[in-house]
Amino acid sequence: MATVVTMGTKIPTELVEEMFNTVRGESVLAKLKGENPIPFVGTTEMIFSFDKDASVVGENASKVLGGADIQPVVIRPVKFEYGARFSKEMWKAGEEKQLAILRNFVEGAARKFARGFDIAAFHGLNPYDKTASAVIGNNNFEAKVTNTVTYSTSTPDTNVNDAIALVEAAGVMADGAAIGTGMKNAIAALAVNGAIKYPAFAWGAAPETLGSMRLGVNPTVEVAATGAATTLHGLVGDFSGFKWGYASDIEYEVIQYGDPDNTGVDLAGKNQIYLRAEAYIGWGILAPAYFAKIEA
Repeated sequence: MATVVTMGTKIPTELVEEMFNTVRGESVLAKLKGENPIPFVGTTEMIFSFDKDASVVGENASKVLGGADIQPVVIRPVKFEYGARFSKEMWKAGEEKQLAILRNFVEGAARKFARGFDIAAFHGLNPYDKTASAVIGNNNFEAKVTNTVTYSTSTPDTNVNDAIALVEAAGVMADGAAIGTGMKNAIAALAVNGAIKYPAFAWGAAPETLGSMRLGVNPTVEVAATGAATTLHGLVGDFSGFKWGYASDIEYEVIQYGDPDNTGVDLAGKNQIYLRAEAYIGWGILAPAYFAKIEA
């Protein structure tokens, strides 16, 4: 007889890795910056800023003050959850059937976690209803980054170059760019004497690189708050100034009673079960000056 999976069961190790491989594939931020494990209780990054360049000191000469400042950046995992209802008959069909359902559910949930991670980190929004999240607060690029280039659909390539210049003014080199599909299409529409200016963007395509930078294209860059117009169109920066990761304790629940999704429909009354997956993802913008926004 198949083992009944109960609440608080950890997702099998192979599915956890599979889940976050999917996240890496679907999230533009995960594409541009590799993840670092984040402890469940969070972590604190100590960020140094140095006032001057190094000094050459001659024999018997006096040493000088360089000056440095240190600021802590706390990274705490944020809980993302996704749930769905299934018929109890599907779940009771045997252990092999349960694993197949779980794999499909985990894959779908992982895609939603990836999209949710981008929306939260770019815009500070709750992905579910696109409203400002008090949990996230100002821990997002729109709130933290002050370097700004005004977006124009007629000159998106110039916008990128201007953003690169702002990043370089901070003393670093831009190594990545994230743009929305709207901005990608604006680049694809550029023409010189009737010829497509950037063929790599034509017919829905998008290159993996932009000059020497990695490029990520995703609709999540241009998501807007409920009732508002799209503001952010692109982000250029040195992604060493950004850190993200996930806590390893990812659990799913098989809930057989009650109304876990607050829909007013009792599970037992409808002969249903509810699968819920939860992921804890943390991120921090360690150096906002390393980035420049391209926004309306």
